[in-house]
Amino acid sequence: MILPGFLYFIAFKYLPMGGLVIAFQDYQPYLGVADSPWVGFKHFIRLFTEPTFMMLLRNTLVLFAMNIIFFFPLPIILALMLNEVRHRFFKSAVQTIIYIPHFLSWVIIVSICYVFLTVDGGVLNELLASVGLPKVSFLTSPEWLRAMYIGQIIWKELGWSTIIFISAITVVDTQLYEAAEMDGAGRLRKMWHVTLPAIRPVIITLLILKIGSTLDLGFEHMYLLLNSLNREVAEIFDTYIYTAGLKNGQLSYSTTVGLFKGLVGLILVVAANKLARKMGEDGVY
Repeated sequence: MILPGFLYFIAFKYLPMGGLVIAFQDYQPYLGVADSPWVGFKHFIRLFTEPTFMMLLRNTLVLFAMNIIFFFPLPIILALMLNEVRHRFFKSAVQTIIYIPHFLSWVIIVSICYVFLTVDGGVLNELLASVGLPKVSFLTSPEWLRAMYIGQIIWKELGWSTIIFISAITVVDTQLYEAAEMDGAGRLRKMWHVTLPAIRPVIITLLILKIGSTLDLGFEHMYLLLNSLNREVAEIFDTYIYTAGLKNGQLSYSTTVGLFKGLVGLILVVAANKLARKMGEDGVY
């Protein structure tokens, strides 16, 4: 059972690391890795000195912070709420409904939002116009980009992200709840003093792994929202790698950006894990 996952990581995670060598070359496809000229840290210097670097870093960090603040706690809260539902059929129905968006591609999610938010015939804008309010250009306005981005993540991934927390809650010793009831604890008290402490190791582990993806927000979602009018707040490292590497053919430079992202993620995971262990938590390793 371990073999398919093991082969996946070998084939798609570890073997491609050999290609990182082109970050230190002026890679030319017709010359290959062996014959392309070495340039040392030329592309790293370019990355850190280009004016776009601070914009990319700012946009990526802001979106990641919004993800941690507005999205990360919601699956925990929803799992706690579902755990309190005693009607099994209702609970199963709610779980099924909130899981469905996870199986839709980002193309479908963004397209649905386009139908609702576009100025030309969008449902929401037509509703605003019907009550005498001006239409809002949600899709091209930099002010709305980040809220729309986080809102779509919440809609798509909130239900699916509750699965691991619900699983962690189901293994909590029921005797702890019985003891809390004997001490006069109600539902909220049992949540706070029994359920949350019991699933805290899971929460800490997922938070550490989440911190490791600080600069890795995902390409497809943001690329679908990106346009020339909101680029100043929407351009992130993932979309920049696509533009520099595939559109402009700067393969060595785009590899440098990807390597920088990976190194930052590694450092953050190690630092967060050490901090968690100093605070008495188990951490990831």
